Amino acid sequence: MSNKFDEDIFYNVIKKLGNSVDYADIRVGESINNSIVMKDHNIDNIDSGSNYSIGIRVLQNGAWGFSYTNDINKVNDIAQRATLLANQLSSDVKLCEMEPNEDIVKTKAKINIEDVDVEDKIQLVKEADQAANLDGIVSSNITLSEAESTSLLLSTDGTDIKSKNSRVVLSMNTVASNGQDLQFAHESLGGVQGLELIENADLEKFGRKISEKSISLLDAKSAPSGQFPVIFDPVLTGVFIHEALGHASEADIILRNDSILKNKLGQKIASDLVTVVDDATREDGFGYFAYDVEGSNSNKTTLLENGVFKSVLSSRETAQKLNVENSGNARSNITDKPLVRMSNTYIKPGDSSFDELLENLKDGIYLKGSRGGQVDTGKGQFQFNAVEAYKVEKGQLTDHLKDVSLSGNTLDILQNVTGVGSDFKLSVGYCGKDGQTVPVGDGGPHISISNAIVGGAL
Repeated sequence: MSNKFDEDIFYNVIKKLGNSVDYADIRVGESINNSIVMKDHNIDNIDSGSNYSIGIRVLQNGAWGFSYTNDINKVNDIAQRATLLANQLSSDVKLCEMEPNEDIVKTKAKINIEDVDVEDKIQLVKEADQAANLDGIVSSNITLSEAESTSLLLSTDGTDIKSKNSRVVLSMNTVASNGQDLQFAHESLGGVQGLELIENADLEKFGRKISEKSISLLDAKSAPSGQFPVIFDPVLTGVFIHEALGHASEADIILRNDSILKNKLGQKIASDLVTVVDDATREDGFGYFAYDVEGSNSNKTTLLENGVFKSVLSSRETAQKLNVENSGNARSNITDKPLVRMSNTYIKPGDSSFDELLENLKDGIYLKGSRGGQVDTGKGQFQFNAVEAYKVEKGQLTDHLKDVSLSGNTLDILQNVTGVGSDFKLSVGYCGKDGQTVPVGDGGPHISISNAIVGGAL
């Protein structure tokens, strides 16, 4: 660690705080972020930057005080400011008990940011771009992003965690045109690793597949509208379970009366076939972390088990308020207050093959991919847009469909799950909440649903 992590300074501050307040923690972090953007076969932007910040939280008489700086010489100043803020406020915050952790977390990266010249990284981007440059493609956009962070967490409870983490993402969009219609496709490749993840990937296949998807959609038919039996692919399964159920399982959303799952712990809210997990310990998931920002161990938390709502996602404060075990899901940047956030959220695989799901569905619609959507966690209403779809007739895929949406009620969909595939995929993503963004993974297998509202052509 650099001199910006002069531990004596931070140990002295946390020791002083421990003698004067009920609880305090210090988070120190330094990050390096690189990005290369290529638009329409030309390098559009190359960015490289670093960030250093220190954040101090103080809990005194049931109230939080928080202050941060990017100047190590102002550590004592922000400690005093956080204490002053806490003393001026009045609240009823309490933290659940937690065993302190002492650890050194090493990066999963085999290739660090500084190990590869920018020219070599540009060549990787060009390799994917060239593969995507097919007839019919009128626009493309590729971004390679790298992040490497070093952090220190100290608390008056005795937690002392030093961490180094790395993440890399390659994302690509292509637009196809036939002169009358434009169709879009997107894909991301990433992980909690270094550049080896991109170097070892089949970038030719990655780029070509995205363009082939957007081109194929030009000849697709408009989707019908109405209520149909449907099958979700793993990507749409993940988006649905993250947006519609995962957020509703977050303890802070439950506490502010904005979740359909409030007061439903222990109740059966879904089909027996549905088990949902949030697992921050999965190193193959983009939402992996060893400890949350409060120093709690990361966990594999079962939210639904055979349709029964078993657990919520929580921080120390929200776990205490709900009288539940802390799941260790407090996350945020150092300059933001911790929020309850998901990590890698997915439906566990079942026993059915994709062909069996099709055969049992008989007639309906197979929906693939996601173009985003919106969810009302309080009412349980959602609306998503799929990238594409196929008609299912007599258990066989027939017409290719475009411009398809899915809407309905979260609990209705969960209760109508009739089949869960044996396959599995985790996607790479970022989740926004209250103005903060964190890396997450979401996914699952193919799932079949007996009745859902599909929107398309009337």
